[in-house]
Amino acid sequence: MSKLYYRTFQITLWIASHFLPWRQPRLLEGADSLGKLPAFIKSKGINHVLIVTDHGLVALGLMDGLLSGLSAAGVRYIIYDKTVPNPTIDNIEEALTMYRANQCDGIIAFGGGSPMDCAKGVAARVARPKKSIPQMKGLLKVLGKIPPLTAIPTTAGTGSETTLAAVVTNSQTHEKYALNDISLIPHYAVLDPLLTVKLPPHITSTTGMDALTHAVEAYIGRSNTAKTRHYSQEAVKLVFENLHIAYTDGANLDARTKMQKAAFLAGAAFTRAYVGYAHAIAHTLGGFYGVPHGLANAVLLPYILDYFGASVHKPLAELADLAGISAPGDSLAQKAECFIAAVRDM
Repeated sequence: MSKLYYRTFQITLWIASHFLPWRQPRLLEGADSLGKLPAFIKSKGINHVLIVTDHGLVALGLMDGLLSGLSAAGVRYIIYDKTVPNPTIDNIEEALTMYRANQCDGIIAFGGGSPMDCAKGVAARVARPKKSIPQMKGLLKVLGKIPPLTAIPTTAGTGSETTLAAVVTNSQTHEKYALNDISLIPHYAVLDPLLTVKLPPHITSTTGMDALTHAVEAYIGRSNTAKTRHYSQEAVKLVFENLHIAYTDGANLDARTKMQKAAFLAGAAFTRAYVGYAHAIAHTLGGFYGVPHGLANAVLLPYILDYFGASVHKPLAELADLAGISAPGDSLAQKAECFIAAVRDM
């Protein structure tokens, strides 16, 4: 009975999703595209932004060009840099206090998934000031107009710059949950590969595997569409062709650019088609033990795919063909096993 209920709910949600006002962020792409952002923000009538980031990124000086550009464009800014991995409700409330105290009218998320999740949480609280974060967990609980939100990823993995999700940790209970609402999709995003060239190899690899997990779980799920399948296929192909290059040669701008695109496409896929068991377990490990999300996904994904067995042989065989790792005469099962083995080896 419970299985019937869940399947009915999924089908109803899938049908309803076709009528929701989805948006994709307007993109600034390519090397040095970050330099175009200050004038762009000013042209949108935004005058004072809260920048949500973390202390490490500030210390590296990655934002220096952005900050000087904002000042030159006449856009004031205030920085919240206390975001922790697996951002907490406390982070959101601290940043919200700064937003209100400085009468900001826009938000910039600068960093990996954690600053983006924190920034989305702040945006949700601005939109619904009488609702707490726990009251907005789940699906379509925000339903309000957020302030202009710009996402600037410094990793190529989460895809949060194009998703409706913000994942938050309750530091008191260690519960980790998501706010899922179309209003949380950023309005603008900057994909500048120069922000990723200094990523250490281990972060390059785990964030890249996060993107792959998004794409694969969206592709094999029951809620995908023709568009999300296309996004997933492109993302998987890009990851297989470029992740190892980006890992071994971090200064390779072509590989870095394509990995950013892979993360963006995978994000666009799973924000409509959802993720699966690998992510569910990874979020639990992150909430209770602080395990980095991308690392957890990288370890879990091949075991989850293997567990699904024959039910995913066809879609995994298709992905194996796209990745160029299968032989023409292989059966669906052989191609699927080849794909799982390749993921495990990565």
